[in-house]
Amino acid sequence: MLYAFGFERVGVLVGDLHFVDPAPRKGQEGAEHGVRLELRVLDRGELKGSIYSAQPIAVGQPIWRADFLELVAGRPGSFDRTHHHPKFSGWEPNTRVFDRELSADPLGWLGNKLADLDALVASAGFPPDVVGPDDAETLRGVAPEIVDATRRLLEKVRSGELGNPPRDPALAGAPVSASGASAASGSEPIFIRAGWL
Repeated sequence: MLYAFGFERVGVLVGDLHFVDPAPRKGQEGAEHGVRLELRVLDRGELKGSIYSAQPIAVGQPIWRADFLELVAGRPGSFDRTHHHPKFSGWEPNTRVFDRELSADPLGWLGNKLADLDALVASAGFPPDVVGPDDAETLRGVAPEIVDATRRLLEKVRSGELGNPPRDPALAGAPVSASGASAASGSEPIFIRAGWL
């Protein structure tokens, strides 16, 4: 399941996730599941017809990510693999950052992060104009709804309703590069996405 919250120039995506890395770093072995939240750039296209036509809106480059993950074989509610990625290099996240505040109160931490969009954008290395003039205030107002959606998804992951490997084998496997070619190799992660495009 994937929720999308769109603002003027940025959006927030929240969805369930099942993740397996075939070459994990020490301490990151085993399947993980949970909820992924990303702050993304929204790319608004030109109208394709009259002033009444639907506007193309693409979910563009990632700015920031939080992964509320747990080991599938672990204790539900442990948040043992929960981390964030304060920066991306293009479309690739930098290494996982584990934070005591995040582990202690994941949803409270998320609400605080979403309340300061300008700080998230600055720490990610993006220029301030990537954000629309009203985006920070609007996101602050909607942050409780985003946190609640994250909580509901986590509950569904823990109940086994979401965050499972997809039934369709075509949806399991390596991420696809921009050219459409498989990016799989012995050292690149394999994503099994339940709610992610």
